[in-house]
Amino acid sequence: MIHRDGVFLFDNGVGFGDAEVESTFSPRVSPIEDVLGEHGIALADVTGAANCQLLFDHTGQNVRLKCVRIFVQRAEWAMLHEPDYTVPAWIDAPGLTYEVLDGETEAAPGIRLIATAGHTAGHQSLVLDTPEGIVVLAGQALQSRLEWEGATEPSASGASAARDPGYASSVERLRSLEPIRVHFAHDPAIWER
Repeated sequence: MIHRDGVFLFDNGVGFGDAEVESTFSPRVSPIEDVLGEHGIALADVTGAANCQLLFDHTGQNVRLKCVRIFVQRAEWAMLHEPDYTVPAWIDAPGLTYEVLDGETEAAPGIRLIATAGHTAGHQSLVLDTPEGIVVLAGQALQSRLEWEGATEPSASGASAARDPGYASSVERLRSLEPIRVHFAHDPAIWER
């Protein structure tokens, strides 16, 4: 998101060099500098970042965000070094600066992070206050646009795989914002009012 003070990133995909991730998932990975460059943005323009959670597929290129404040919920930060949770080397690296949160905060002008426990205990979503209305980057607070529209089957909903019992209340919290648009981490389909 481009705002008056710079660029704020939310999630940044898979990183490089973890043999287990590469052999298990065969991800397609692009350097964050290249992806930003496709949009006319330099890495130096990034003034803040957040991950919806610290799992490997959302934080892989945090290591490239030196001198940028990265926001994370305390419950998520507590999981960083738990066995088989993530790739700590992509997150807990020299030169990175994390701001550990306990709930909602304004991360930049018009950009709020809110705790949305469910998929993980420390999951967070991003809320943009725009002139047109609220836009939500849900992360994995919900699995898909179909789930936002009411689908409950496991192919569309993340509820059955949630690691935290707060899943349903977090979904309701996002709904209560009455957004005009919702984006999802693992579904390219966008919901619009």
